Amino acid sequence: MRLADFILRDMEPILAQWEAFAATLAPAAATMESAGLRDHAQQILSAIAQDLRTSQTREAQRKKSVGRAPALIDATETAAQTHALLRARAGFNINQIAAEYRALRASVLRLWMDDCEPAAPELDDLVRFNEAVDQALAESVAFFSVQVEQSRNLLLGMLGHDMRSPLQAIQATASYLAALNAGARVSEAAGRLIRSGTRMQSLLDDLTDFNRTRLGLGINVIPTDINLADTLADELDEMRNIHPDRQIELHMSGNLQGCWDGRRLQQLLGNLVLNAIKYGAQDTPVRVVVTGDAAQIHIRVMNCGPAVEPATLQRIFDPLSRGEGARTRDDRAGGLGLGLYIARGIAEAHHGVIEVRSDDTETSFSVSLPRADRRQDQSLRSPRIENE
Repeated sequence: MRLADFILRDMEPILAQWEAFAATLAPAAATMESAGLRDHAQQILSAIAQDLRTSQTREAQRKKSVGRAPALIDATETAAQTHALLRARAGFNINQIAAEYRALRASVLRLWMDDCEPAAPELDDLVRFNEAVDQALAESVAFFSVQVEQSRNLLLGMLGHDMRSPLQAIQATASYLAALNAGARVSEAAGRLIRSGTRMQSLLDDLTDFNRTRLGLGINVIPTDINLADTLADELDEMRNIHPDRQIELHMSGNLQGCWDGRRLQQLLGNLVLNAIKYGAQDTPVRVVVTGDAAQIHIRVMNCGPAVEPATLQRIFDPLSRGEGARTRDDRAGGLGLGLYIARGIAEAHHGVIEVRSDDTETSFSVSLPRADRRQDQSLRSPRIENE
């Protein structure tokens, strides 16, 4: 019997084996009933049987075997995609999704070969079936990954939003305690709360910015006329207060008046300087050089220390990535590994670029940003942000 006919005739025994295997995928399947365990399995098998009965060229079969079959006409989702969506919502992981298809492949072929005896099974059916299962698996995995990514972004957004109110209450209470002048111990405790709250606020801001970029919204910038010399000098004064044991030098020259988002550029500089403090030699200064010419302003942050490994240098702006040599003895130096990623996002939101180089003498981050005036405010914004 041809495999397509066998699948349609013996659908129930095949589904029974699918259900039995799905029931072993703990913990997600522990409380699921038969209908949930069999979710869209019949539709997937029917689609495979229909595929087996459809004439196909060798090229079409090859594309299907690597998950690149043509999309169905008038179908928003295939059965495999809908199956992946529901499995994701039920708490299955991607390895369990793949295991379901592996078990399906094995059980269908075993049952079919037993039914074919003593005759030999059709080899073309065998090849076509494997290609169809591979296509369904590719559709499920791709759709599952998208759903997990969307859920993660939603969770990050909700987390960043919902934590702000209790954090603001903590900061307000700490500020109130500090203003009471109720003794040295109370003032010291209030100061620790204020510093920790500021650090938590910074982490939440990084998390929010990261989530915006993952959602395709980019880093939001609001350009205004500023004197960049004053803006960046204020940020470095704050960095010196936070890290009194480190020397931070600032050298500025040229015209630094222009139209940028001052708060964002403070954030960019702070992230670069913090990175230099964490990874640079502890007994050498961090040097910041800011220059302005007719077309651009340039910010360079340099630190001495061991050269960054080439492999690390290639992914240094990747999110959630931290170098092996980070010094985090001070809890204020810890982070999410988003600082350089966000710095790049801020530079790009200003239509600028950020680059890094490193050798045995120095590691240097260079930022170049174009000038703009109020008439160019809108052009500074990322096109993605205009759709908010």
